[in-house]
Amino acid sequence: MSSTATATATATAATNVTTAATKSSKAVIRVVWTLRILLALFFAVASALPKLLAVPAATTVFDAMGVGHWFMYLTGLVELAGAVGLLVRRLTGPAATALIVFLVFAFVTQLTAMHGENAGTPFIFMVPLAVIAWNRRAETAELLGRRR
Repeated sequence: MSSTATATATATAATNVTTAATKSSKAVIRVVWTLRILLALFFAVASALPKLLAVPAATTVFDAMGVGHWFMYLTGLVELAGAVGLLVRRLTGPAATALIVFLVFAFVTQLTAMHGENAGTPFIFMVPLAVIAWNRRAETAELLGRRR
């Protein structure tokens, strides 16, 4: 094989690898965007809104926990802030990380105040949030003033 043929084969292989990496990264971007949108909708509409509107189902849960309605409103605001943060590019990583911490506390609350009822539910949401946080780790480090 001549040096020209070798160079051409190497260039073609490099182009194929670059094309595959580009397609892969575009797929990852689409998946992460989809997760961000779906989780933002969940946290804003299905979770925060009932608390902020004091829907009877939400007030019953917080009454059973023995905390005041102020805590229900605070929880709703935290969830709404997390939902908005997931959609703001610069805040996506920190928002996902904060929501994971929030869900750890929700898990502990489920175990203690709610006697384990639905205790596994927070973990269902932690997994996609962890994917988002991992994907945005460089931006999060930059936002916190750390360089990788």
